[in-house]
Amino acid sequence: MSDRAEAVAKEPFLVIEMPDGSTWGIPVEVIARHRASHYAHEFDGDVEKSLAEDTGPLFASDEYEVHDWAANNMNWSDVAADHAVRIDGAKPVDYQEGWTNGEYEVCSLPSVLKDWRC
Repeated sequence: MSDRAEAVAKEPFLVIEMPDGSTWGIPVEVIARHRASHYAHEFDGDVEKSLAEDTGPLFASDEYEVHDWAANNMNWSDVAADHAVRIDGAKPVDYQEGWTNGEYEVCSLPSVLKDWRC
């Protein structure tokens, strides 16, 4: 295993399951730096000091804070391209199961397809 791979294996990640069933990991350090940058003004603009004295201890004491900051102060687009690591793909869909046991209704298509026009 490379040095970088070993380092990544030891890093904490925020792991998120997406609506399609895929699972993604975001390094907590990325989220922590985002928060530390936001609060750096309280540390004379010093992001590293904000990280060391505020965000780091907060995130270390309560992992809820990691998700709370990420979900309420960041967008997926902030992390998707450069930081997100796909852990697991979308779950396979059993269409036969859906066909035989899925929720259903009998209706005209216009009531289902909002933009459908004759």
